[in-house]
Amino acid sequence: MNDKRQLQEPLRVAVLGSGNGSNAQSIIDSIETGSLNAKITCVISDVENAYILERARKHGIHAEFISAAPFKTKLEGDAEKKYIALMQSFQTEVVVLAGFMRIVKTALLTAFPNRVLNIHPALLPAFPGMESWKQALDYGVKVAGCTVHIVDEGTDTGPILVQKSVPVLENDTPATLHTRIQAEEHKAYPEALTALASGRVRLEGRRAVIE
Repeated sequence: MNDKRQLQEPLRVAVLGSGNGSNAQSIIDSIETGSLNAKITCVISDVENAYILERARKHGIHAEFISAAPFKTKLEGDAEKKYIALMQSFQTEVVVLAGFMRIVKTALLTAFPNRVLNIHPALLPAFPGMESWKQALDYGVKVAGCTVHIVDEGTDTGPILVQKSVPVLENDTPATLHTRIQAEEHKAYPEALTALASGRVRLEGRRAVIE
């Protein structure tokens, strides 16, 4: 996946988010400590006052609100074109969805082929969709976790890059389980990006192999 880039150069990453941005912060921290050879080119949010934008600005990263109206749950049409244009203007290589509460569509996936990543708070393919940690708890599983995957046109169906697991405790609530899963998310995203930045990822069908 990385055969066309100079591996000594930082991986150029754009981050899309709708909320607090804790996963974006984990990526920023990994870059600043030198454990991840990457540069965040820009942070874009569909929510004007999202805290993820403030996080980015604190670290000198270009942060911008771009409305996704008139759509409520997807990024498409003129808004999608604006997102793509801004990311391409910064020579973005990889797009990271970090709590971006919209479905991304064909144009964005085509602009960054196999280079749009998402993190899902479950061990896919189990429990796709919303509030997956609650789904897992209600189902009675003994192990939950998170998955970083390449985004395709399905819902949480793309090739899996990294998974982290956590035990489900007998006294867990949705909130306590979600908190432990989030702690693993903050490790999983930098790990996945490190593999990409070092050119160690190749696709074999729907399998993402990390060498």
